[in-house]
Amino acid sequence: MAKFEHKLTDMLRPAVEEVGKELLGVEFISAGKHSILRIFIDHENGINVDDCAEVSRQVGAILDVEDPISTEYSLEISSPGLDRPLFDLPHFQEVVGETINVKVSMPLNGRRKFKGKLVSIENDTLIIKVDGEEYELVFSNIDKANLVPNFE
Repeated sequence: MAKFEHKLTDMLRPAVEEVGKELLGVEFISAGKHSILRIFIDHENGINVDDCAEVSRQVGAILDVEDPISTEYSLEISSPGLDRPLFDLPHFQEVVGETINVKVSMPLNGRRKFKGKLVSIENDTLIIKVDGEEYELVFSNIDKANLVPNFE
């Protein structure tokens, strides 16, 4: 996650927690007038439309006051879904043994995209098995990651 997204996460987490939800992470997709600020929330009982609306009001008020984004954007509040995004090391620890997609910032062995089983996490390094070969991905080099749904 980018530094700007970390800053937004830290800014918005208290507002999300105030309404009893967990802030999983934030994505900012910059595209001029069509930019999107997507906030992923969760709760042990799941997330519904009313939860998203409540968080949107809370977060919207903070964004209006703090004004951290200078361009036009749309605010989206979302549940993580089956292909839940993975933002922090604890998120990865929860899915050890599962299949994940990972995109890294700096290529490793000439590749930036990895899809495979998360074997383990050692300190800040993910061990992922892709087509029988293990790769060590340093957490700070991860640009984006998500769980691959298992429909078995």
